[in-house]
Parts: sequence; C-alpha cells; structure tokens
Amino acid sequence: MRRRARSLGGLVLSLALTLLGLLLITFIIGRVMPIDPVLKVVGERATQAQYDAAYQAMGLDKPIWQQFLRYVSEVLRGDFGRSISTGHPVSEDLKRVFPATVELATLGTLIGVCVGVPLGVIAAARRGGWIDQIARVLALVGYSMPIFWLGLMGLLLFYGILGWIGGPGRQGIIYDGMVPTVTGMILIDSLIAGDWGAFRDAFSHIVLPASLLGYFSLAYISRMTRSFMLEQLSSEYVTTARVKGLSEARVVWGHAFRNILVPLITVIALSFGGLLEGSVLTEIVFSWPGIGQYITKALLAGDMNAVLGGTVLVGACFVGLNLISDLLYRVLDPRAS
Repeated sequence: MRRRARSLGGLVLSLALTLLGLLLITFIIGRVMPIDPVLKVVGERATQAQYDAAYQAMGLDKPIWQQFLRYVSEVLRGDFGRSISTGHPVSEDLKRVFPATVELATLGTLIGVCVGVPLGVIAAARRGGWIDQIARVLALVGYSMPIFWLGLMGLLLFYGILGWIGGPGRQGIIYDGMVPTVTGMILIDSLIAGDWGAFRDAFSHIVLPASLLGYFSLAYISRMTRSFMLEQLSSEYVTTARVKGLSEARVVWGHAFRNILVPLITVIALSFGGLLEGSVLTEIVFSWPGIGQYITKALLAGDMNAVLGGTVLVGACFVGLNLISDLLYRVLDPRAS
C-alpha cells in the first residue's frame, strides 16, 4: 500500500509540475510576442490615460512573478480572458470549438487503430510478404504526402465530381443549428435527438476529413506496431511457444501482441494528441470550425488571449493523455506500479 501511495503521489506531483511548466511556457510566450496586449484592448486611438488605466487593470504594472501568479490563478479558474476577435470569453469559445476537433480526431484515431494495428501485426508476422510491402508503402506515403493537398484532391473528387460527400463544414445549411447542443459533437447530439437526417448529413461532412486524419494516424500506428511485433517475434519465448506446437495465430495474438500493448498505448495516445493539435491544415481545408482553425485565425489577428487559451487546452490534453497511459500501464502491467 505504501509503495502504491508513493507511486500515486509521484504521479500527481509529476502531473502538477508538468502543468505548471506548461503555464510558465505560455506565460513567457505571451510576454515576448511583439504584440502590445493593451493596444489590442483599448485600440490605436485610445488616450494615454485610457492606456495607463488598462495597463494597470491588466496587472502589467506588477512585478513579473506577481503577473505569473495571477495568470496561473486565472487559468485554474478557467479564465483565459476575452477574445478580441469574437468579443466572447475565450473559455466560451473553446467550449464551442473544441468538441468539433475532438470529434474529428476521435474518429480519425479509431480509423487509425482499427486498421493500423491489425495491419502492423500481420505485416510483422508475414515479414517480406505482400501485406508487409503494402504496409510499408502506406506508411511511407502517409509520412510524405501533404495533407492539405490530399484534402483538396479529395474534395475535388468525392465532392466536386462524384458528389458522394457533403463538402466543407460540419453540416449542410438545412441542418445547421437544428440539432440541440448536448456534447458539442454533431454525430452524438443528432443520435441523442433521434434526428437521423442530421446524423447522415453530419457523417457525410466528417467522413472525408476523418478518413484523411485516420490515414495519417494509420501510417504512424501501423509502422510502430510492426516494429514492436518484430522485436517480440524474434524473442526466445516466441520460439519456445512455436516449438511446443502452438498455432501461429495464438503465438502472434496471444503471446507477442499481448506484450506490445503497453508501448502501443503510448503510440495511440500520442497519435490522438497529435491529431488534436495537428489538424490545423485539415480544419482550414474543410472549413471545420475546430480549435485548430480558431487558434490560426486568432494568431493572424494578434488575439493572444485566444492563442494562449487554445495552447493551454491542447497542452493539458497531452498531459491528460499521458496520465491515462500511465494508469493503463498499471492495469496491463502490475510490475509498473
């Protein structure tokens, strides 16, 4: 019990320090950017008295360590300030745009896992075969092909020429705003409302961008799965299992695959986190109103409150995913606890 308590305490302390480091980095970024936050609030035509009043109200006249403590306190309360671009609190904007990115990244990760993991396992088990060659080509193309080009070509083919998908955006004009917001994820909300027409429309819009993200996730996951499996299949315990007469399927899936679950969890978690913060180009190409597009527009407008708020949220997601990975380690491998 003491050992588990110490391990849990160390995990909580590591999590707290990581979050504190994240806040320190974003705070420094906000201070070194060549953008005057006061001018962004009061405007170029403000008088010196108005400028000074806003400067003091924002706490910029305080020592830097006090500014940092104030920043940490505000973030812990969920207060990221007000967005200059939208005029709304950044926290409200993030609640609106983040579920769209989560929905897109989750579906993309599911595609990557459901296809990439079996593909990587089979490629390793049949090393040098045609499945292995296909897996390696898919991974190579996935790493080298620009996603914005694939997105544009996909829209041209499947939307412009064939008309198989719904096109840019999350929903068509007919269903826009018709589904009551519960989770912020259109597919789930339309199912909760029982609106199958809205569900089909939302699916027709998300299927192409999610498939593209899923392909890039698949390329990474299949490559890492193959690498992990090759290491396990060359181990002595696998040779022993084969000598005992176990079937190849049992050796591959029952022995070797079970031993790669722990590192594979990290790969999947990093892939999901990468799609959360790396879907900027996809969201821009498909006019997807997610956090990537939100941060990009805020950055171009010099809206640092929105940029830092979105950065903190994405960074916190990475920390949370690592925490979940550590907890799953302890479930799958008690020796890690």
